[in-house]
Amino acid sequence: MIIQWFPGHMAKARRQVEEKLKLVDFVMELVDARAPLSSQNPMLQQVLQSKTKMIVLMKRDLADQRVTENWINYFKDKDIPAIAVDVNEKTDIKKVIQLAKSLGQEKMDKLMKKGIQPRPARAMIVGIPNVGKSTLINRLANKKVAQTGDRPGITKHQLWIKVKKDFELLDTPGILWPKFEDQMVGYRLAAIGTIKDQLLSLQDIVAFVIKYLQVHYPALLKERFNIEHDMEDMWEIFELIGKQRGALESGGNVNLDKVSEIVLQDLRAGRLGNITLESPE
Repeated sequence: MIIQWFPGHMAKARRQVEEKLKLVDFVMELVDARAPLSSQNPMLQQVLQSKTKMIVLMKRDLADQRVTENWINYFKDKDIPAIAVDVNEKTDIKKVIQLAKSLGQEKMDKLMKKGIQPRPARAMIVGIPNVGKSTLINRLANKKVAQTGDRPGITKHQLWIKVKKDFELLDTPGILWPKFEDQMVGYRLAAIGTIKDQLLSLQDIVAFVIKYLQVHYPALLKERFNIEHDMEDMWEIFELIGKQRGALESGGNVNLDKVSEIVLQDLRAGRLGNITLESPE
């Protein structure tokens, strides 16, 4: 199954990114640390390939630290500097600024050699919807300059933001790509709340999550829901969770959609533990 859409504002945003690239020295691309590759927009990679880039793995506090380190090494092997961030940690914000300054310094050195007065480095910040871009911008600027929310697609236009005297940041709307050829990409993004729940069956998303956890995080699944790694009957698993958590309809039947919501809320809030849904391997 191919999941397909292309809202008009996302097509417009892509054109704006292409037009504005010549104004910036480098690109700051945000991905979700729980699904770093799936949350990279392949359409943007084509647009950005000629620019110096840094990767910011957002929401590291929800991801598996060991796997996050593997992803940082994965990007570094491709000559792309990467850093993992919890936006509520001031030291992480300082590290982002330091890395951005170092990337912009090469451009500033060239201007000085030409006898041109150096200016603040200019960066474009890009990422798919709901990756935490607006929150990071507000932390970098140390004030509220970008609107935030827990639903995809808050930012609808581009905006220049000054980050102290260190660099200037061009904000862009979160951009998804026209379709997911790989259904697993859709499941990962839906599981972490990047795309709207209505685009896929909640029960299918949760079945994917449970199967993944049975292989990669069986102890966490056992601790939270008392589900064994070798349980194969998904109906039985849903029934078990539903009875534990009181997700019942009149007559005592388990409400499967309610069970799905419970599992996804636990995953997204980190109540299941620190989980990453894909690894470089």
